[in-house]
Amino acid sequence: MTQLRLNPAIDVQAYARTYAANKVVQIPNLFEPEIAEALERVLLGAPWKLLCQNEFGENILLSQEQLKIMRPEARKELEDGIRERAARNLGYTYYAYPMIEALKRGDNREHPIHALTMFLNSPEFVAFARALISDPRVTKIDAHASNYQRGHYLTRHVDDGAQKERRAAYTIGFSRNWQPDWGGLLAFLDDNLDFKRAYIPRFNTLTVFDGLMPHTVTSVSSFAPNGRISVAGWFRDDPL
Repeated sequence: MTQLRLNPAIDVQAYARTYAANKVVQIPNLFEPEIAEALERVLLGAPWKLLCQNEFGENILLSQEQLKIMRPEARKELEDGIRERAARNLGYTYYAYPMIEALKRGDNREHPIHALTMFLNSPEFVAFARALISDPRVTKIDAHASNYQRGHYLTRHVDDGAQKERRAAYTIGFSRNWQPDWGGLLAFLDDNLDFKRAYIPRFNTLTVFDGLMPHTVTSVSSFAPNGRISVAGWFRDDPL
């Protein structure tokens, strides 16, 4: 795995001023090209699991092997339930890799995705996060990888956290040449549930925002040719 570092050309103070004014900021070219391309390869090769909810609203993770052997009637019941809950603005469905939990458990020990998890919690990146949102309380960076395929979505919500520990939300896009018609937009909503602004998931671009602003990821279109790949999570201030 290539040695990870932030693009040294980033002017964090300029982006911090944008975040302070708008509570959302995008930083293109987060990594230098060689590093971004290496991370793209790592993420495309992640051991993805389907993240969704059961009939009780509880999160479940289903491996590729579990999906392959699922009986047709069980698969239909799962998919019908996903659509029904989505229509009621409940939940989310996409392929995921829980980066923090996997590292703690020792899953897939040799997979290079763990290098990215550790980098996001390195002194360099934590200091960058603190400076970007002007909050010295940030202690750690939560992270999970996501792969939205056709029909996948994240319904509208806010990110407050169980203990109000989330200081900001973020996503790092790894989708090349994404088009707005393909869906998968990170969209922010006003009080009337109209879009205030929306962003396509650009490659090698960091988006940081106040998670208390209502937001959603729109469903990926049936004609999107590729998956929407990203790493997302929160800048947190709970104890290490």
